[in-house]
Amino acid sequence: MRKLYILCLILSVTFSFAQKTNLKKADALFRSFSYLDASKAYEECLQNIKDPSAQTLKNAADSYYFISDSRNALKWYKKLYEVQGNNLTDIYYLRYIQSMKAVMDYDEADKITKEYLNKKGDKAEINRYVAQKKYMDSVAKAKPLYTIKNLDINTSKSDFGATFFKDNIVFTSARDTTKFSEKLYTWNNQPFLNLYIAERNPADGSLFNETVFLPNVMTKYHEATASFDSQGKTIYYSTNIVKKNKLVVDEARVNNFQIVKGSIVNNKLENPEKVFFDSDDYSVGHPSLSEDGKLLFFASDMPGGQGETDLYMVKIAADGTMSSPQNLGPNINTIGNEVFPFFQNGVLYFSSDGHYGWGDLDVYESKLQADGTFSVPKNLGAPINSNKDDFSFIIDKTDAYGYFSSNRAGGKGDDDIYSFVKGKPVCNQSISGMAIDRKTKKPLADVTIMAYNSFSEVLGETKTNFDGKYAIEVPCNKVVKMIAAKPNYSSDDKTVETTDQNGGEIKDVNFELSNYDDLVVKKQGVEKVDVNPIYFDYDKYDITPKAVEELSKVVFIMQKFPNIRIKIESHTDSRGKDSYNLKLSDNRAKSTRDYILSQGIDASRIESAIGYGETRLINKCKNGVKCSEEEHLLNRRSDFIIIQK
Repeated sequence: MRKLYILCLILSVTFSFAQKTNLKKADALFRSFSYLDASKAYEECLQNIKDPSAQTLKNAADSYYFISDSRNALKWYKKLYEVQGNNLTDIYYLRYIQSMKAVMDYDEADKITKEYLNKKGDKAEINRYVAQKKYMDSVAKAKPLYTIKNLDINTSKSDFGATFFKDNIVFTSARDTTKFSEKLYTWNNQPFLNLYIAERNPADGSLFNETVFLPNVMTKYHEATASFDSQGKTIYYSTNIVKKNKLVVDEARVNNFQIVKGSIVNNKLENPEKVFFDSDDYSVGHPSLSEDGKLLFFASDMPGGQGETDLYMVKIAADGTMSSPQNLGPNINTIGNEVFPFFQNGVLYFSSDGHYGWGDLDVYESKLQADGTFSVPKNLGAPINSNKDDFSFIIDKTDAYGYFSSNRAGGKGDDDIYSFVKGKPVCNQSISGMAIDRKTKKPLADVTIMAYNSFSEVLGETKTNFDGKYAIEVPCNKVVKMIAAKPNYSSDDKTVETTDQNGGEIKDVNFELSNYDDLVVKKQGVEKVDVNPIYFDYDKYDITPKAVEELSKVVFIMQKFPNIRIKIESHTDSRGKDSYNLKLSDNRAKSTRDYILSQGIDASRIESAIGYGETRLINKCKNGVKCSEEEHLLNRRSDFIIIQK
């Protein structure tokens, strides 16, 4: 029932035409919205037209497009593209791209999409495409949340639009079971739509015992897509605009849809009334009432929208007063069609062919935020969405089961109703930040970022980019140990606790790494930890606060470079007795070793701690030589010599 969501009924009857159809008759069929017959007529005409006009190509393609024959629609849209190229309008680019996706020519669709977006030069639109495509690619790799099943209740005609009504399901169908069976909707030569009610089997979601819903509601034309309050006492539904049993039409001979509100009493509709925003000049339909009855969502092609059909919302006061319709804005609405809203647990589900999905209508979800706006829509992915029309998604209050409609391959008819069971979603969050050089504070590229759980199992791995930035996806509700490492640099680690917010982001988890070369000094082929002189009180070997400050540098390099092994050498100046200086320096060497070990460094990583007294002076200041205090200071040193790294 493709394009019925345009929400209009075309007043026409099927033209009879000779086997040799001419272009005028094909155009007449098209203008009368008899698309099934028009597509056949154009196909015959175009065999004999060498250079058809752009308008004829549009009509031929649209005739197939509106009856969901994507393969033939694509044939004529492609010829139209060859004729018009970059002069294609936005809507024909969209239909061309959607037709390619419908036959799964995704690479070509992406190519044309990028060409179209570059032509428009709309940076926001390009960013939206990039973000949505990236999300779709990730969804395609993830394990599907949904298990679906085609229902036995479906017929060879169009069945769609399931909605909850107490313990039952009300749905829309073109099944030929009414006294109006001789009336055909010329768009697709199917019977008009009516509402049906069926019992639901909780065990498997199947529907059975279907009967006409509220028989006194039925007209000769369409009744479709209902919504109810939580008690099942109030109904909103879509229907044609009828006065005195006759359709009301506009100048184009189009009969628009309207929303009717009524009360259900003893299985009958009472007090039906139009909502105040109904109009003879445009359509409103596909109503969806929030569970608290305070919000009503609907689709409309009223003037001032973003595209062909947009989603709107009205607020409903306790006394039933409705606010003016509010367009849901460009986050939700596109140049294409947004239809079939459903609102549950603060989430708006809807279908769109204007967002960048798998093809034709796809189902999206968007959260109502605290400021009254809606979040960026997310594609529900397969198997809910396919390369065909997927729409009319509903889900129960527990977020466990529901129904949707689709005209995908393998169904029983035109549109079919599918049941689904939803599994528990995988909850992931993003941790992001950057890595910098500890000394220069400049970004570090190619730093490996590892995420571990409490059992030291790897949760994820990534690398920083040219700007030193990274993002890594990890599970929700976990204590995550993050380690940053880069060859010839110290490692750094952080512990992060993720929350239960799926899709959330923990920002500014940053790392500082030290270059090994900035932590050591090299002289005559020997590498030593770069420290200032370590001071001890006169004639003492206790570790002073000043000594701790320098020894922390030794501890740091040994913590950050776990393969380093050292040996400690302590020296004195020449003042004092040689034997006393030897013993004092040895005590000081062992005190520094003991301090380093007290900071958690394994003893096996310190090969030795030896005092050499005044036996290894580095200047002239031996016994009996007069030297300045500064010269003696050069000999009072402790060396932390790296013997393995």
